[in-house]
Amino acid sequence: MTPLTHHPLFSIALTLAAFLIAAWLYRRSGWLLLQPVLVSVTLIVAILLLCGVDYATYRAGAEPVAWLLGPATVALAVPLQHNIKRIRQLFWPVLITLTAGGVLSVALTLAIGWALGADWSVVMSLAPKFVTMPIAMPVAEQIGGVASLAAVMVMLTGVIGTAMGPLLLRWAGVEHPAARGLSYGINAHAIGTAHALQEGEECGAFAALAMSLLGIGTALLLPLLLA
Repeated sequence: MTPLTHHPLFSIALTLAAFLIAAWLYRRSGWLLLQPVLVSVTLIVAILLLCGVDYATYRAGAEPVAWLLGPATVALAVPLQHNIKRIRQLFWPVLITLTAGGVLSVALTLAIGWALGADWSVVMSLAPKFVTMPIAMPVAEQIGGVASLAAVMVMLTGVIGTAMGPLLLRWAGVEHPAARGLSYGINAHAIGTAHALQEGEECGAFAALAMSLLGIGTALLLPLLLA
């Protein structure tokens, strides 16, 4: 396996293969818990351990895949543009929902962490877990948390939120695309937004809006309030 693991394309091929397998399993099974992100990460970690490849080596080889994150994020402007009239019509409901969702997410996280006796660094790592990873990691460092722990919490939040979101929304009788999209964007950030786009363009647009505005608000306000 040594020549293979040292090939320049090993990390990229492993990443793509793991995701394709995970996506296939998700489509075939239909199980919400088999989220492609969670399954693909599990497969990659298992193969790296089996082959004796450290994370730094894998991360360096997979850098071209990470470069695509920027264009993919910018591409979310497309459904936003297509639904701009709808967004303007629901401006105040959206603003109230984002404010309430952001405040409650931080307040409940802090309250539960302190109630369970978590260290300050752990609590501060959990505080930004509801925003996308590129924002959560530097914010966690600014307020006294650990960036790596924040990254793990962000991933778990996105996976769990996407897995449980459709079920909880169905139980609550929430069918409106805009309401579902806001819920995905607030509670499951980028992973939830990807799922929202599968439900429809309007749902995906409001998920992208929620993820973006909540991320900006968190980056600006959370360090001021908790640092």
